[in-house]
Amino acid sequence: MNAPLWQPDDNSQHTHLAAFWQQARTNSGLPLTDYQALHRWSVEQPDAFWQQVWEHCDVVGHPGDTVLTPGERFQDTRWFAHGELNYAENLLKRNDTHPAVVSVLEDGGRSVISYAQLRVAAGKVAAQLLAAGIQPGDRVAGFMPNRTETLIAALGAAWIGAVWSSCSPDFGVSGVLDRFGQIEPKVLLACDGYHYNGKWIDLGERIDALHHALKPELLIVVPGRGDSSSVPRALIWGAWLEAAGPAPDFMRLPFDHPLFILYSSGTTGQPKCIVHGAGGTLLQQTKELHLHGDVRDTDTLFYFTTCGWMMWNWLICGLHTGATLVLYDGNPAYPDTGRLFDLIDAEKITHFGTSAKFVQAVEKSGLRPKDSHDLGTLRTLFSTGSPLLHESYDYLYQQVKPSLLVSSISGGTDIISCFALGNPMLPVYRGELQCLGLGMDVAVFDDDGEALADSKGELVCRSPFPSCPVSFWNDPDGQRFHAAYFARFEGIWAHGDYAQLVPHDSHQGLIIHGRSDAVLNPGGVRIGTAEIYRQVETLAEIREAIVVGQQFDGDVRVVLFVVPADSVELDDALQARIRKAIRQGATPRHVPAVILPVPEIPRTVSGKIVELAVREVIHGRPVTNHNALANPQALAHFAHRIELET
Repeated sequence: MNAPLWQPDDNSQHTHLAAFWQQARTNSGLPLTDYQALHRWSVEQPDAFWQQVWEHCDVVGHPGDTVLTPGERFQDTRWFAHGELNYAENLLKRNDTHPAVVSVLEDGGRSVISYAQLRVAAGKVAAQLLAAGIQPGDRVAGFMPNRTETLIAALGAAWIGAVWSSCSPDFGVSGVLDRFGQIEPKVLLACDGYHYNGKWIDLGERIDALHHALKPELLIVVPGRGDSSSVPRALIWGAWLEAAGPAPDFMRLPFDHPLFILYSSGTTGQPKCIVHGAGGTLLQQTKELHLHGDVRDTDTLFYFTTCGWMMWNWLICGLHTGATLVLYDGNPAYPDTGRLFDLIDAEKITHFGTSAKFVQAVEKSGLRPKDSHDLGTLRTLFSTGSPLLHESYDYLYQQVKPSLLVSSISGGTDIISCFALGNPMLPVYRGELQCLGLGMDVAVFDDDGEALADSKGELVCRSPFPSCPVSFWNDPDGQRFHAAYFARFEGIWAHGDYAQLVPHDSHQGLIIHGRSDAVLNPGGVRIGTAEIYRQVETLAEIREAIVVGQQFDGDVRVVLFVVPADSVELDDALQARIRKAIRQGATPRHVPAVILPVPEIPRTVSGKIVELAVREVIHGRPVTNHNALANPQALAHFAHRIELET
């Protein structure tokens, strides 16, 4: 077994989790001597566990007299069926001059708003929406950068029970309409432009096209530069707020009242519109931030995200802890890869969130933050989006900060939260997510639905959890919802990750080996794509890679596409080094049959590589939804290159 890279010290006994753990011992009458026992209690006694989360995390509202009401199916389970709450009321329960949000833009713009000011601003949005006739359940959509106005609008919508949904402004018109066109928003909030990579991106034409197609009752535009906007027929944000009447009372609604609509990637068809409830979202995320993240009311929380990724929804729930949020909009590597580390020092960030790909990019740039930056306030680094490479753990501890709690987390848009994540009271092992989330009955199944103790298989959740989606939009009989999660193992949530539990004396770690629908199968042996990326992307000559399985000669062969670093040629010698690295670091079965160079790799707008789309292209099958891709033109490179080898 690997030696731990990080161990909790005596301060871990003063964390939120330690206090919760002690309370659980008292309430349950059980010794709960290690995390494994605490986790087992949390999934075997869900009524007691989630009631304690409500109380310990100081959720505002009325829980009612019933925690869990079983349904005929997994997804029919009701949580706090007689409870009522309001999401915005919970995020705005702190009401003082403490900074709530610091917004930093790529061009250097910076603004700060206190909790009291945030409450007033969100109350104005709520008042104006009510005055315009917006009712609970109506949709309010944001085509917005990650800035304070976006957060204010989302809170104002939640204040009156409206449903918030957002897309980041790097989506094209078709991509936005694939999403917002399904939910028919009554209000569209848009920013007329944003800065990225040193350039101003004007959105006026896109907003006009969206307004024409969606026909919302209200179009409100946030001027990105100055106080006015050139978008016709639009209300201007500042003037619209100033005209607001008194803030209404927070509208407390049932626990599962819709709060957010998020979207699947849409790379294999029209995006699924995933409806998340207010109570489940709040309870699950505040559990993760309070207990697993140990975010306190004196901390500063940051996550690099756009408004089209679920991590934005996760980040804003940090307000429930009373912490200060830092929002950043722009290229995280402009003008260089030190930009976000500058932000850590400037804003005294304690909890820093990013993607595994960003960590790799920083490492390949040669930056050594421990030498170039102070990072004195930084305690925890969150990473998600793709598996954090084993070598990235080494880099973070050797070149960023040895005392850092590296918290790799994994869940997704589907559950707006995590199945496995960090823990301030457990060690960090190289390549592992620290633990299974409390209250999440996570297991790994083989193809026959049998639980695996220490082998690779399908990541599942065997018992209901509060942040299970309320529904898919426009799925009245629930068939699409059932097909997405429950068709593989009846009555069991199958998440679509290829994973492996790692037993320890006091808990279970988890390794994610990639998406299960992208698993390679040469010779009938299942191989996770992350196992190959781990070897290839540590080579300095390779900027990034994507690997797929191709039907060939009656079997499946592994085809690896790489983007070489600048001025590097994929010659025979480099191919040999790649194959050697994979053979030595994984197994001979992982070694690709074909290695081909491409100039770029297709990604979704949220930055995830799209293995399934590449697989379709190399088999001559159409990719049905190019609008889901940030760079759909990249697919042509794969069609042309694979033809040379077949």
